[in-house]
Amino acid sequence: MLLCIDTGNTNTVFSIWDGTEFIATWRTSTETQRTADQYYVWLSTLMHFQKIEANITEVIISSTVPRVVFNLRVFANRYFDCRPLVVGKPECLLPHAPRVDEGTTVGPDRLVNTAAAYDKFGGDLIVVDFGTATTFDVVAEDGAYVGGVISPGVNTSLESLHLKAAALPHVDVTMPEKVIGTNTVACMQSGVFWGYVGLVRETCNRIKAEYERPMQVIATGGLAPLFNQGHKLFDAFDELLTIHGLVVIHNYNKDHNTELGNI
Repeated sequence: MLLCIDTGNTNTVFSIWDGTEFIATWRTSTETQRTADQYYVWLSTLMHFQKIEANITEVIISSTVPRVVFNLRVFANRYFDCRPLVVGKPECLLPHAPRVDEGTTVGPDRLVNTAAAYDKFGGDLIVVDFGTATTFDVVAEDGAYVGGVISPGVNTSLESLHLKAAALPHVDVTMPEKVIGTNTVACMQSGVFWGYVGLVRETCNRIKAEYERPMQVIATGGLAPLFNQGHKLFDAFDELLTIHGLVVIHNYNKDHNTELGNI
């Protein structure tokens, strides 16, 4: 079985793939100081609690936080007797190499989203990922990542507003009943919700105009359904898109990477 680990700036997702489906998925906060042993205690406790018996023999990691990769490598080696495949490292092959400016390093999360979206939906895509940052990834007809857009994430923007403006409270993201707020919380919720609806719509429209081909918009991330309420911003939503991409990349390496057994 394959253990997929997706580490973002805020949360880390662990998911077990049995070759046919994901049999379990868990989420924890990303902490750079967490040791390999702590990862195992946390994961094994959840598996025991849910009565999941999984013979994990392979591990793949995507991490936007470089400092956690070492301990995740130790975790995989110590407890599953394998050296994990790490997206973005030279030994990890991609189904389609990105086409960007020379010297540019593309985030592993964007490479994984690209591989997943192409596998599920084909090419000519915009992948919108609502994470710590809101990213827009452009997937070409042949499946290559060819660029995109990075904007502040929804919760990142709200937290910044709360910290920088002493009189403004922390609020939850929700769709307001009216655009015009009649109290501070309603005003903030309206600004965030409609502001991001406008951000997503305008950014996607400008990408499509520049790309000059019909494109589908695919969304992932927990807040995507909220922003799609009645506004048809997206053609499809897949909460586990990134995790699916890890399976795609792992399978590609098993078929094409002659060094996979030794990494």
